[in-house]
Amino acid sequence: MSQFEVTFAGFGGQGIMTAGQLLAYTGMHEGKQVAWIPSYGPEMRGGTAYCTVVVSDARIGSPIINNPRAICVFNRPSLDKFGPMVKSGGLLIINSSLIDATSDRTDIDIIRVPGNDIALKAGNVKATNMVILGALVGATNVVGYDGLKEMLNAKMGRKKDVLEINYQVLDEGYHIGLKAKEEKSKA
Repeated sequence: MSQFEVTFAGFGGQGIMTAGQLLAYTGMHEGKQVAWIPSYGPEMRGGTAYCTVVVSDARIGSPIINNPRAICVFNRPSLDKFGPMVKSGGLLIINSSLIDATSDRTDIDIIRVPGNDIALKAGNVKATNMVILGALVGATNVVGYDGLKEMLNAKMGRKKDVLEINYQVLDEGYHIGLKAKEEKSKA
């Protein structure tokens, strides 16, 4: 991996920024160059929110990315807005719990992840972002999974009950991403 760019997009309150920050912190912890650029809609909670994370082995020329290698969308308006921007050959992760549509693009990989359903089953719908982040890491290996779990503990370890749920759903998402990557390599 020389440089990997990902955009997380959804509505305010879905943990979009937290997912991006955890990915960026993990990349930094692994000695990589990172950039994290947040963007909020006018309403914050409930409005549109997205962030772009760039993780690179070399110096990052520009943190502004128009066509990222991966996009994780948490709601339908985000799919409509950001889905077309995925770089050809890239990855689109769709939170299928809230989005009943998909992309008709044939030049990208698409993984549908029931993020809200998995988080709700685990006991906290706010952990949806960890399901999606886990799927991204499983499918791309942009950062190490163990390093991501360490960073999750470092940033959220004060709340043990919340941390356990986050670990559980991160793991479920990670295995969904891994399975999708394995199926692609067999095809």
